[in-house]
Amino acid sequence: MYPLLTGLSVIEASSFVASPTCGLYLAQMGAEVIRVDQIGGGPDFHRWPITPEGNSLYWENLNRSKRSLALDLGHAEGRELLQALVRATGQFVTNFPAKGFLAHDTLAQGRPDLITIRVMCWADGSPALDYTVNNAVGYPMMTGDGPDPVNHVLPGWDLLTGAYAAFALLAALRHRDATGAGGEVRLPLSDVAIGTVANLGSLAEVTTTGADRPRLGNTVFGLFGRDFLTRDGVRTMIVVVTHRQWANLIAALGLGEAIAAIETARGVGFATDDGLRYTHRDALFPVFEAAIGARDHADLSAAFDAGGIVHSAYRSMHDAVADPALVANNPIFGAATNPSGAVYPAAGAFATLPGIHREAPRPAPRNGEHSERVLSERLGLASGTIAHLIDSGIVGTAQ
Repeated sequence: MYPLLTGLSVIEASSFVASPTCGLYLAQMGAEVIRVDQIGGGPDFHRWPITPEGNSLYWENLNRSKRSLALDLGHAEGRELLQALVRATGQFVTNFPAKGFLAHDTLAQGRPDLITIRVMCWADGSPALDYTVNNAVGYPMMTGDGPDPVNHVLPGWDLLTGAYAAFALLAALRHRDATGAGGEVRLPLSDVAIGTVANLGSLAEVTTTGADRPRLGNTVFGLFGRDFLTRDGVRTMIVVVTHRQWANLIAALGLGEAIAAIETARGVGFATDDGLRYTHRDALFPVFEAAIGARDHADLSAAFDAGGIVHSAYRSMHDAVADPALVANNPIFGAATNPSGAVYPAAGAFATLPGIHREAPRPAPRNGEHSERVLSERLGLASGTIAHLIDSGIVGTAQ
């Protein structure tokens, strides 16, 4: 954690990945993020992966450093408390529907400078998930090398949307500071996905060529890059992104004469052209397969590191967790007492700010852990009023 956003308070009413990610990133930079959930937890409160006892490891990591207020949102008084809290705070992040009791126009009554960041699925409000949006923009039809579409397991559009939502909130705050105006920012997952496709040139690619990109398996489009198998059975990915790396790769494998022969036979030069290396991969790959397959991984790894060549052996996530460079010696990780009771490395802010002290990661709250404090500090409710709300089942507290 870093104290860059100290003094900023944000109300979050959300579930699943994208919207909670926005709140997480804001909290990791020092904002006070108050997550409001249904008493007992929202629809993502028990989402997998879970501990043997049924506690969600997903939930307690996406909600680190936040406060928790539990309300009965099925009751009018519970909904009114959330509305009052949003108005009192002035910043709101949600993926609730654009219509209903959390509509921006309704919330902004009496608080015209309110900023609402609304994560959506489709722009028209219809439902979707990362995995269905990804299908809609075409990536599974480019993944793998067989006839069937291949889904990925990383919810990339959710994560990108959450990060963009945090950026959008800070941009809206800057605009409000300059003009005094609030407003609603709507951020559909589908627009983040298709906009990213456009930003990467892929939309232009299919428009100008009239064809979809062929399936390439593990081959990198437009570059020299693919997985290769070493003599001792280690599968490693090698990608060349600079001309110096290409020269160093050839030198490390002793392939100068073999590459020169291909260049002569085909009338091309690979030294300074990524596209030609990709286009003529049918001739290049067998040469590299033979050279890499004749050496052990440790030997190749040392030679590649010395030449600044980008490479990485494939490994399991269990292997990655055991890598000291990634986890044990990585300053983004620390210890935290988790609500589940499970002990594992806890991630803090991904960014490193030299010269600014990095605070240790904080745990996620228990559902309703901060209900009394939030209602007292943010709405000025008296202890007797809060006690009555708790007794009547409108407000929940952690047990």
